Amino acid sequence: MGGVTAQNLAAAGHDLSLWGLFLQADWVVKAVMIGLLLASIWVWAIVFEKWNTMRRVNRAADAFEDKFWSGGNLEDLYRSDGERPSHPMAAVFGAGMREWKRAADLGLTGALALTGMKERSERAMNVAVSREMDGLEKWMTFLASVGSVGPFIGLFGTVWGIMNSFSAIAGMNNTNLAVVAPGIAEALFATAIGLVAAIPAVLAYNKINTDLSRFAGRLEGFASEFGAILSRQSDEAAVPRPRQPAQV
Repeated sequence: MGGVTAQNLAAAGHDLSLWGLFLQADWVVKAVMIGLLLASIWVWAIVFEKWNTMRRVNRAADAFEDKFWSGGNLEDLYRSDGERPSHPMAAVFGAGMREWKRAADLGLTGALALTGMKERSERAMNVAVSREMDGLEKWMTFLASVGSVGPFIGLFGTVWGIMNSFSAIAGMNNTNLAVVAPGIAEALFATAIGLVAAIPAVLAYNKINTDLSRFAGRLEGFASEFGAILSRQSDEAAVPRPRQPAQV
């Protein structure tokens, strides 16, 4: 377990800065520290990306719902937003509308055909919701992993560093605090970095996961409302209209 000697332990007492602790650490402890620092940087990158993404999709959903409930023509809305969707809610709308248009283009007007179309539309929208949420949930597993494993990785670096420090101290036959403290501080620095990486990851995961769950419920609610509209239209189309009396 080379890396820490009696000589550099004695010298370490003169430099207890964070950079000094890093430079005097064993190569295994250094690898742990570097890995945790990179993980922490990546965690913050994910946090900012998710924050921007959730803000963007919620704004887009607000604008789309305003257009959807404004009473405009759904065909026009499909051509402008649904054919090439740029956000999740438009993708859900486009998936349901596509099935409806397919049935209309085939001239399916029977009650059984319309019922099948309604079921296909609902299935297509559910698949679209799942697909869009899968995209939004990307990297969430990484946040959860850093939050749960980060402290243990830091603890591994600490244990390894303490083992090396005690081995060097044993060779010096000196347990003076000035000799013991630098090696212990160097080892504990790895645990501190593990906590620095893990705590923001846990907090961010909980917040983002709550936002994602709320947005998933919003998409599912829109899909249900749009499915009800399609169902009502299919029921109206399936009811035969009374014949008008012939004009004499």
